[in-house]
Amino acid sequence: MGEILIGGMASLLICIFLGPKFITWLREREFGQHIREDGPEGHHEKAGTPTMGGLVVFLAVSVPFLILSDYRAVSLAVFGTAIAAAALGFADDWTKISKRRSLGVSGRAKLGVQAVIAVALWLAATEYVGLNDTLRLRIIDASIDLGYFYPVLILLVLLGATNGVNLTDGLDGLAAGCCAIVLLAFTAMTFITTGPGQEDLALLSACLVGACVGFLWFNSFPASIFMGDTGALGLGGAIAALAVMTKTEVLLLIIGGIFVIEALSVLIQVFAFQRFRRRVFLMAPIHHHFEMLAWSETKIILRFWIVAAICSAIGFTLYQQSLT
Repeated sequence: MGEILIGGMASLLICIFLGPKFITWLREREFGQHIREDGPEGHHEKAGTPTMGGLVVFLAVSVPFLILSDYRAVSLAVFGTAIAAAALGFADDWTKISKRRSLGVSGRAKLGVQAVIAVALWLAATEYVGLNDTLRLRIIDASIDLGYFYPVLILLVLLGATNGVNLTDGLDGLAAGCCAIVLLAFTAMTFITTGPGQEDLALLSACLVGACVGFLWFNSFPASIFMGDTGALGLGGAIAALAVMTKTEVLLLIIGGIFVIEALSVLIQVFAFQRFRRRVFLMAPIHHHFEMLAWSETKIILRFWIVAAICSAIGFTLYQQSLT
């Protein structure tokens, strides 16, 4: 318990300490965010805000985790997945900055890299951690043997989590706060679970929570820095890997319910427009819909945090009941 608290607090303090120096360094090199032309009008004033804040987030995670960790295969698999996804996000951010546009790495290239990460996570889970190819429902006491379809499930979980977090990262502090809440649920879940490597998973989850909260010091409205795809894809990768290692792939739909809502709003909007030439929402993802309804940014953020907390609490309760 002590190491878990120390790890989380250390990540938080490292992020707060390094934040101002990192923001200054980014400003000096004009590594600023490029805003989509079709985005909300009020967001254009955020153009030029330093991005790639995910670098400082994962530096703050890495230092205490690598010092305090027992280097169990289960936690290293999650850590490796998060770093690999963050590296993909960094390539995307760097492409946007160097080419001075709002589009980065192509979707096909992203999918290819994420497929490689998913295969690596599958191999780590089955060969080194010793997990079987079954899908535990947890909502009910049942499981499904997926066999060769298990790596496909892992890819879908990885794609869903990374894209869900990335879509949520549209308002100051929204994604970082929601990730902190979801990762706090995983910290509690791994802490109450007995088994090899669970304490190491709790340590890593706590470090991720601490880094997200520390990043919020600078990312809260009005943001001095954005996490960029480096942070969004990295945190999404960490959440996906935690779900795989804790056998909560289905339960992640509830724990990360806020990300599901954001992703579904985009899918519904695209389907409705392509099929019926109508828009269900004023703008997608759904947080932009509420912006168009003249809700203040802080009101949207706080209410989405509340929804994220409710979803995570329900998911944690269901997980706890599945252990009894």
